Amino acid sequence: MKKSGNTIILTGGGSGIGREMARQWHDWGNTVIIAGRTMESLRETAEGRENIHCLELDVGDPASIAQFVKAVMADFPAANVLVNNAGIMIYEDVTGARDLTDAENTVTINLLGPIRVIDALVDHLAAQKDAAIVNVTSGLAFVPMPKAATYCATKAALHSYTLSLRARLEGKIEVIEVAPPGVQTELTPGQSEREEYMPLDAFITETMAQFEAAETPEEVLTQQVRFLRDAEAEGRFDEAFAMLKSR
Repeated sequence: MKKSGNTIILTGGGSGIGREMARQWHDWGNTVIIAGRTMESLRETAEGRENIHCLELDVGDPASIAQFVKAVMADFPAANVLVNNAGIMIYEDVTGARDLTDAENTVTINLLGPIRVIDALVDHLAAQKDAAIVNVTSGLAFVPMPKAATYCATKAALHSYTLSLRARLEGKIEVIEVAPPGVQTELTPGQSEREEYMPLDAFITETMAQFEAAETPEEVLTQQVRFLRDAEAEGRFDEAFAMLKSR
């Protein structure tokens, strides 16, 4: 993925990782369209940056996706990069029968959302020069944390989907996966204060440096996430899973 001169669509741009990635890409000389459900948060991301543009989008709603894509095509026909970053993480008790609303919403937003947005844009992107799709998954795609069972399952599924996309879109659209470790954001309540999580600024620095390389890696990983990403290959899966079971 080239460093500058892109027109980037980024979902979940109102806070955390999405906010800081959007700002960095803007400052490198890209036009960035950030999307989310809360316009106030999006405007905070865009403040002082004239080439960050805000559009409302609920990735859990197919009608909202259709309306969003129509608006993007009308106002930003040069869009050549899609970053699927929007997601939710909810802790859940799977030990008994329960209301499955949270689980169903997690699947809809974290998995069906990116699939639907990609589907709506893939033909357009394939016709653009220097096209790319960036899917944000998680270290928990590789070793799950049981108290967030559905979240981890959706990220594992998105990792798998990304592999298939890369194979099928080879030569047409570059497909990149960003798999963060636990990062100090408000993805879950109090997460931004947890000392064992990676500071957001450190994550952004290490992650975005890889987008500056002559060739962006297929998997953009920090050193901190490799404990999970490489656990199975290095014979440490049981150790890593035991650690996450205790959280």
